[in-house]
Amino acid sequence: MTKKMLKITLVRSSIGFDQTQKDTVRSLGLRKLHKTVTVADTPQVRGMVYKVRHLVQVEELEQ
Repeated sequence: MTKKMLKITLVRSSIGFDQTQKDTVRSLGLRKLHKTVTVADTPQVRGMVYKVRHLVQVEELEQ
C-alpha cells in the first residue's frame, strides 16, 4: 500500500499576514524561508495548506 505524502516548501514570508496564517505556517513545521517539510496527506493538512497556499509550494509524493 502506498502512502501519500506532501512536500511543502515555504516560498514567501508570512510577515505582513495575519497571526492565524503565521500560526498555520509554524504548525506545518516551516520555520525558515525555502525550507521543506514532508508531511502525511490528510484532510487536516490539506486544509492548512489551502489556508496559506499563497505562501507555500506543494508537491505530492508516493511512498
